Amino acid sequence: MTRCKFLLALILAAASSTSALAQSPIVLKFSHVVASDTPKGKGAERFKELAEKYTKGRVKVELYPNSVLYKDKEELEALQLGSVQMLAPSLAKFGALGIKEFELFDLPYIFPTRDVLYRVTEGPIGKSLFNKLEPKGIVGLAYWDNGFKVMSSNRPMRVPADFNGMRMRIQSSKVLEAQMRALGAIPQAMAFSEVFRALQNGAVDGTENPPSNLYTMKMHEVQKHVTLSNHGYLGYAVIANKKFWEGLPPEVRVQLQQAMKDSTKYANAIAQQENDRALDAVRKSGMTTVHVLTPQQKAEWRRVLLPVQKQMAERIGGDVISAVNKEAAALGSR
Repeated sequence: MTRCKFLLALILAAASSTSALAQSPIVLKFSHVVASDTPKGKGAERFKELAEKYTKGRVKVELYPNSVLYKDKEELEALQLGSVQMLAPSLAKFGALGIKEFELFDLPYIFPTRDVLYRVTEGPIGKSLFNKLEPKGIVGLAYWDNGFKVMSSNRPMRVPADFNGMRMRIQSSKVLEAQMRALGAIPQAMAFSEVFRALQNGAVDGTENPPSNLYTMKMHEVQKHVTLSNHGYLGYAVIANKKFWEGLPPEVRVQLQQAMKDSTKYANAIAQQENDRALDAVRKSGMTTVHVLTPQQKAEWRRVLLPVQKQMAERIGGDVISAVNKEAAALGSR
């Protein structure tokens, strides 16, 4: 009898352990390099909220903003190795993986309006770019908007000649290198987490960012001038480790897809709002003068920077660039 009770206790303990294991949540580590109060940071928080809600707690999303886990150059490798399950890197990052077509997003003046941008990211072009990630062990889930970029420095930048000899921080991108050289500046590739200190100590003279990134990282406190150039675009791809994503229970994956769809709508809707608010805060700080280009100055910027599209056609693919320009033409944006 004692032996039977002992065996029964073992069976019950094993069943209890198996039940507890089955109820353990799936942990999804979501790492990114910007502050929580940026459009990307808020989008990540909304995804966490909805993912945990839609899966009824079967998935637990752990957020790691501000490069607390990995810096720019480290995060893609960490995702591929499975150290994190989800990222939202800037689109410029994929050139380093050998998928140079993504660098089209870095081209100056490639997206004249947001309508053109969304027509690209939500249409066949955006989907075909995501398909190129899969052989790298990555699944593309969504494109998140962060707006158009402004230039900042410690001297006014109204015309391209004002950039002559300036050391300008950029993301690691051959296109952005070409852009800065076209302006006469010296490009300096640097991790986002290092930019404030570099601006503060004079290691670089200026940089480019959407206003929300500029403000939340306090760059306006060490930059005397901002030019509303809107010369380029900064967006993100929300991506997942392919093995992790495809190994999820089908019903959980469907729930996470819906959470991503809903959080993407939210993140993209607030991008312009957050940039407008940040720019207003920069103005009110009194630390930085904000310059608005005249029509003549805008024309000069375009004259100098538009040739970068042709210069980078062989690298990125002339067919991809032409496809984007056709979308713009179709919307009457050129």
